[in-house]
Amino acid sequence: MVDSHGRFVWYELMTTDTAAAKAFYGKVLGWGVRNASIPGSSYALFIAGEAPVSGLVDLPEAARRTGAEPKWIGYVEVDDVDATAERIKRLGGAVHIPPTDVPDISRFSIVTDPQMATLALFKWREPRPEQPAALSKPGQVGWHELFAADWEKAFAFYAELFGWQKVNADIDEMGTYLLFAAAGQTIGGMFTKPPMVPEPFWLYYFNVADVDAAAKRVKAGGGRILEGPLAMPDGRRVARCTDPQGAMFALTGQRDDKTIGYFPPVTSNDPSATRFFVRR
Repeated sequence: MVDSHGRFVWYELMTTDTAAAKAFYGKVLGWGVRNASIPGSSYALFIAGEAPVSGLVDLPEAARRTGAEPKWIGYVEVDDVDATAERIKRLGGAVHIPPTDVPDISRFSIVTDPQMATLALFKWREPRPEQPAALSKPGQVGWHELFAADWEKAFAFYAELFGWQKVNADIDEMGTYLLFAAAGQTIGGMFTKPPMVPEPFWLYYFNVADVDAAAKRVKAGGGRILEGPLAMPDGRRVARCTDPQGAMFALTGQRDDKTIGYFPPVTSNDPSATRFFVRR
């Protein structure tokens, strides 16, 4: 049995147009789609090769009425969803969907950290023997990035909650970018967001073979490029994007001779990027 406590193990897109999302991500990332609906609940799986990558659901009407917008949500596996949800409340976060069962599959809860970044807690109903998908695998999420109101307070919260570890802190004129690990594997970074970003959020980077080509597919499919493609110090290229419904995601190009590593926060002189951050 694999210990996945504190690791991102699933991702879900909540959107206002599932049909358009299927077409868009199919073209941009090459994903297929598989129906996984259960009685009373419509659900679809995005598939990379033969492996499920993420889920796709309608943004609930009640959430739309309160101003919720399409977004990607990451699911972190924990040993006990109920106990972890209670700890989140004690640590200053909030529980928006209380621990809930998906019959015969899992238990989950949608939460926010004390700085209001959204994520989900997750536990399989039956233990899964397989290893989590490799961070470098095409079509999978290769990096997890937190735009925090205060990265130091954010890390203290997640370290207490999930047992995450500090890996390295890169400091430059833009501030500090902290790399963090779960179960000894570096899985992401966090930094204090610039003032133009109104609220904290998690950003997920999907692996593609050619970021520039994928960015062109984003624009051709009606999405937007907010930043990039930009070259990183280790030779990768990254781009931050939104899909046609406004959900933000990112692309990262992989190299066979390197593992996932540091993606420093980037700036852009593109006015559209500034408009996005102001709007968000």
